[in-house]
Amino acid sequence: MKTTDSLVSKKRRSPIFWVPTAYFGMGLPFVVLNMVAVLMYKGLGVSDAKIAFWTSLIMLPWTLKPLWSPLLEMYRTKKFFVVLTQMVSGVTFGLIALSLHLPSFFAITIALFAIVAFSGATHDVACDGVYMDELNAQEQAKYIGWQGAFYNLAKILTNGGLVYLAGSLKDSIGIVHAWMVIMGICAAIMVVLSLYHVRMLPSGGAASGDVRTVKDAMHMLWEVIRTFFQKKYIVWYICFIILYRFAEGYVMKIVPLFLKAGIDQGGLGLPVQEIGIIYGTFGAAAFVLGSILAGYYISAFGLRKTLFSLCCVFNIPFVVYLLLAIYQPSNVWVIGSAIVFEYFGYGFGFVGLTLFMMQQVAPGKHQMAHYAFASGIMNLGVMIPGMMSGYLSDWLGYRNFFIWVLVATIPAFLVTWFVPFTYNNDKKETTDRINA
Repeated sequence: MKTTDSLVSKKRRSPIFWVPTAYFGMGLPFVVLNMVAVLMYKGLGVSDAKIAFWTSLIMLPWTLKPLWSPLLEMYRTKKFFVVLTQMVSGVTFGLIALSLHLPSFFAITIALFAIVAFSGATHDVACDGVYMDELNAQEQAKYIGWQGAFYNLAKILTNGGLVYLAGSLKDSIGIVHAWMVIMGICAAIMVVLSLYHVRMLPSGGAASGDVRTVKDAMHMLWEVIRTFFQKKYIVWYICFIILYRFAEGYVMKIVPLFLKAGIDQGGLGLPVQEIGIIYGTFGAAAFVLGSILAGYYISAFGLRKTLFSLCCVFNIPFVVYLLLAIYQPSNVWVIGSAIVFEYFGYGFGFVGLTLFMMQQVAPGKHQMAHYAFASGIMNLGVMIPGMMSGYLSDWLGYRNFFIWVLVATIPAFLVTWFVPFTYNNDKKETTDRINA
């Protein structure tokens, strides 16, 4: 938890000055690769199945990141890696922008996106390490809503505002140059965040003296893996982490394609600009509100008492996409209201999973690495259905696909209802239990 230096520091900045920006920087690369790239490639004429498969596969570093997390203990501070990876991601986004006009743009940009994925996954490990090291259990619960809000604000602003901008620009400068501008904006944002965090981000603790060589790192990796799978209830926890967002993994890739597909194809036939407005206006407010309220909700009643309700609020709203597929409304206010309902639930329920991993899975000697393992497993639970989603939607059609999504939520309800707790954070005993 908090280091001694953090506790006594007279210059300790309020987390409100760095938690939102750090987690916005965490969210932007993930969202661009996972969602924005889907619409970009769709506009550039790539097939749905090809888009869903490759934009899911390049997310693999977020699953594998625990494998190199011990190496981050060898050099400098966690802050150093946060700043470095934000700069690397920014530069690589710039290269992607310059590559979109090339004949082999798909292969080149996928390769560059893979670099962003590795950098982004490494950033996540270091950033979560700063968060857990600098904040105690009560502060983690207090700021978890802000963390989740700004992580997913990146999702809304990129998948909303930047997508809208791309749709607006394509008529004047062409679709290729429009997306070049968007990737350039992503590059600039990441570089600015990197420079901001040079000054504002706390260190998150110095490098561990236990890791000086690659051999030491590999030994620690084995120790991390061994102790992770020796945790109490770990099988339960792995199932919970995978299944909580499993249905979302199907929805994430297909909803933008569904909104853009023509009425004759079972979609809603929305132009890219309206998709951007829906996500960037309706969705933004709903998600941020849901995330922040969830943080205070959990802080007031405790994670144990609220977890199942959070799961319900997270998964039940996926029914709106089935209703949209059945009735295919043309009124943007009706569609926007459905998105508001789903995104409020998404924001409200997502923070429950994040806090569960921090307070029930991660605690112990290797908490940063164990949280990385947990979040990697979580992303695997999203990546696998995402890779299948394009083929399933082509096979089933949008209406039947969203029926399948609702079926896929059932395991999440079951595992959440029965999942056991190791630490009683509701009684504020976490710190003592962790240090024991």
